[in-house]
Order: sequence, then structure tokens, then C-alpha cells
Amino acid sequence: MADRLSVFKTYKLYVGGKFPRSESGRVYEVTDSEGNWLANAPLASRKDARDAVVAARKAFGGWSGATAYNRGQILYRVAEMLEGRRAQFTAEVAAAEGLPETQAAAQVDAAVDRWVWYAGWSDKVAQIAGSANPVAGPYFNLSSPEPTGVVAVLAPQEPSFLGLVSVIAPAIVTGNTVVAVASERAPLPALSLAEVLATSDLPGGVVNLLSGRTAELGAPLAAHQDVNAIDLAGADAELAAELEAAAADNLKRVRRPAPVDWSADPGTGRLLSFLETKTVWHPMGV
Repeated sequence: MADRLSVFKTYKLYVGGKFPRSESGRVYEVTDSEGNWLANAPLASRKDARDAVVAARKAFGGWSGATAYNRGQILYRVAEMLEGRRAQFTAEVAAAEGLPETQAAAQVDAAVDRWVWYAGWSDKVAQIAGSANPVAGPYFNLSSPEPTGVVAVLAPQEPSFLGLVSVIAPAIVTGNTVVAVASERAPLPALSLAEVLATSDLPGGVVNLLSGRTAELGAPLAAHQDVNAIDLAGADAELAAELEAAAADNLKRVRRPAPVDWSADPGTGRLLSFLETKTVWHPMGV
């Protein structure tokens, strides 16, 4: 058999359900823990970030208007598809983070389980975030949670894959749409996740994935007037302070970075972070 040429994977951004290259054409080298070249990842620009926000806003109406049960089904479908590609993601996580195969496999398994965890919360979150309020007068007074809107997410630098899933899934299951900046040092598993999202039932634009410099992409997202909230999980203390100040211009909801054990039970904290409360008064019938 004749020798074959190696077919290297071309990694691209994921914006609006499509796979564009960076508008500037820039890439940067991604290496393993020993400095060996793995791939060239797209180096997204401010224009790419703005395009991703436009795509997320366009998708928000349909996604937030879907039933909670339907959103849960779609998240579970993502878990199903990841389960079928465990070997690929285990290899990518092991190479990206310099982990033994067993540890990489455990991270991938945890990421799959995280999708299932949040899928189950889709039609239950209203029961813990909503309420019937006692008021003086012949009225029903009901509070219910609604999505905040477009959420920008700076994914944790490590673990690159489990951390990304852990910040994306809780934002979208409640009806928000997301622009996520992958781990700067280890973006390849995140960019491969885009292939899973694109072939699942998730509508284009609900999740948009960018790779590049966290600080370069975080600045326009924090200052963008059509971004409603930002999760600074992947920012260091200095960058987080700068982005929080920029986010104040349109009163964005900000989730500050904090030490997190990403392998632990996630709880409901992130699930509730990007919800607004709508309260309705309704007269009682005679």
C-alpha cells in the first residue's frame, strides 16, 4: 500500500451555526504541554466577536421561546453525541492538557454528565426560581424566571473542555444564547465541540465559539451594548476588573471569577446566574 499524506484537521470558529475562519485570516500555534505543535487555531478578532453577538441575538427569540422540555431534549442530544465521540475528545483533551488518558477520559465523562445534569434541570428551574407571592388584595401575584438574553462567556483556562461545558450548558438551558471564548492555551477540544453542536438539534447561533486571546476578545464583549451578561470564569483578577468596569456601561450582569472545583457537583448557582424575574399581577375571579 502506498504511503498516504497526513490529513491535518482544520480548526475554525463556530458562529451562527457556520464554521468561518477568522475574518482577519489570523491563526496561532497550539502546542501540547511539552511544546510540540498540535494545530493552528483561528485567532479571532474584535469583528468576529461582534459577528458572534449578532448571531446570538438573532437566535435568542426562537431559543428563549422554545419550551423548557424541548431545550432539555436538545441538551440531552448533545450528551448522546458526545458519548459516541468519547475516544476523539479523550485524545484531544489528553494532548491539549498533557494528561494521562485515564484522567482525560474522566474529564470527558464528566463533561457528558454535565450536559445530562443541566438537561434535567430545564423544566424544573422555574420551581426553585419562581414563586406565588402573598399580597394584600384580590390578586394573584406570580413571579417566574426568564432568560437574561445574550451571555458572553470567558471559559476557564483549565480544565479546557469540562470548564467550557460547565459554563455554557447552564446559560443556554434557561433560554439564553451564548458567545463563548475558549481556553486560550487549549482551545482545540472546544472547537471540536462545535462540530457536535452543529450536528445536534441545537439551532445555529445559540452557542457561538471563538478561539484566540482571552483579553483581546473579552474587551469588546464586555463593552458591547447588545450583550446582557458576562461570565468572567476564564479571566485573571486584573483582566476581570477591567472587564467588569467596561460591563457597567450598559449595566450588564457580571459573574466574577472565583475558585471552582469543576469536577464537583455543579449545584444551581450558575443555573440561576443569568435569569431575570418577571412578576405578574392578575385579578382573582369572582
